[in-house]
Amino acid sequence: MASLVLPPPSSCSTSSSSSPSHRRRSIYSRCFIPAASTNNIIRCEISKSLNEKPLIPTVNDDMLPNFMQVGSLNNSVVNGKLKLFSGTANSELSKEIARYMGLELGMINVKRFADGEIYVQLQESVRGCDVYLVQPTSPPANENLMELLVMIDACRRASAKNITAVIPYFGYARADRKTQGRESIAAKLVANLITQAGADRVLVCDLHSGQSMGYFDIPVDHVYCQPVILDYLASKSISSNDLVVVSPDVGGVARARAFAKKLSDAPLAIVDKRRHGHNVAEVMNLIGDVKGKVAVMLDDMIDTAGTISKGAALLHEEGAREVYACCTHGVFSPPAIERLSSGIFQEVIVTNTIPLKEQHYFPQLTVLSVANLLGETIWRVHDDSSVSSIFT
Repeated sequence: MASLVLPPPSSCSTSSSSSPSHRRRSIYSRCFIPAASTNNIIRCEISKSLNEKPLIPTVNDDMLPNFMQVGSLNNSVVNGKLKLFSGTANSELSKEIARYMGLELGMINVKRFADGEIYVQLQESVRGCDVYLVQPTSPPANENLMELLVMIDACRRASAKNITAVIPYFGYARADRKTQGRESIAAKLVANLITQAGADRVLVCDLHSGQSMGYFDIPVDHVYCQPVILDYLASKSISSNDLVVVSPDVGGVARARAFAKKLSDAPLAIVDKRRHGHNVAEVMNLIGDVKGKVAVMLDDMIDTAGTISKGAALLHEEGAREVYACCTHGVFSPPAIERLSSGIFQEVIVTNTIPLKEQHYFPQLTVLSVANLLGETIWRVHDDSSVSSIFT
C-alpha cells in the first residue's frame, strides 16, 4: 500500500528553541499511514479528540520536521525588518500567523468614514522593511479588496522596501476567463489593481484555477492547503481500501487526482454536471465506483453548496456509505448552511482562510487552521528559501 506523503512518524510532543521570540512551531500534527500495516487503517498519534469544537486550532509547540527547517533567523528579522500587518477581514487568522512566527502584529489604524470611505494609517515605521499584509478578499469582497489596496498604498508611501499581499482567499478568482461574449475577466482586473497599488509579491491559497497566477506581473506564491486537510483525514480510522476521492466537476479532476495520490493512492470518481446559470448546478451522472465506500469530495471552495450537495446526493444514490466534503474556502452564501446541514454529509471540512460567523456553524462542520502553513511560507519567502518543498 502506498504511504501518505506527510511528515515522518513520531509522537506529538512539545518542545521549543532556546529563545521564545525565535520559537518555530509545527505546521500540522504529524500523521502517517504505516506502510506495512496489516489492517490497512489510517492512524494518527494525537493527544485529544479533534471533533469537540467546530474550530480546530493547529498551533502547537511541536518542532518542525527536518525537511521543514530553514535554518536560524537572519539578522534582519531580529532587527525588526520583517513587519506583519492585518486588515479587518480575518484578524483571528492574522493573530495565529503572528503567534506561529513569534512576532507581534504591526500597529495599524483602519477605519471607515460615515460615507463608507476607508482610512488607513500605519502607526509604526516600515521604512526599509519587508512588509506582509494579511487580508483575504472574502465577503464583502469589494470592501475588503479596497481596504487591501489602501493598505498597500499606505505602505508604499511609507517607504517599505518590499510589500507582500497575503491573500488567503482571492475574490473574483472564478471570473478568470470569458465563457460567453462581452464578459469581463475580473480576476485579471483585480490582479492589475493589486500590482498598480504597489505590491511587490502576492501570496495566495488555493486559487480557483492556476492560470490566475499568470494575470499578475509580479511574483506569486501559491500555497496549497491540502496538507492540512490530509493530516486531519489521516487522523480518522478509515480503511484505505474503502476510500474514494470524488471531484464534484470535471474542472477539479487534476486537484482531486493529486489529493487521491497522497491519500494512499485512493481511486478517483468524477461527478458530471451541467451548469445552467451562476450559482446553479445540475448533476447528471457519476463516472467511477463508490458503492460501499467512504467518498471524500474535494473542491477549492463551497459557495452556495449547490454543486457539492447535489453531488453528495448522487453518491448516496450510487451506494456510497459515507460522504465527506472538503474544501479550502468556506464562502457559505445562502442557502449553503441549510444544504450542508441536511444530513447528506458525514462531515464538512473547511479551513479558516475565510472567517466564519457563529450562524455559519452546524454540527457536521470542522474548521482547520492554515495559520502555521502561511506562517512557514512567509518565513521562507523572507529567507529566500524554497516554498515548493513544503508540499513535496
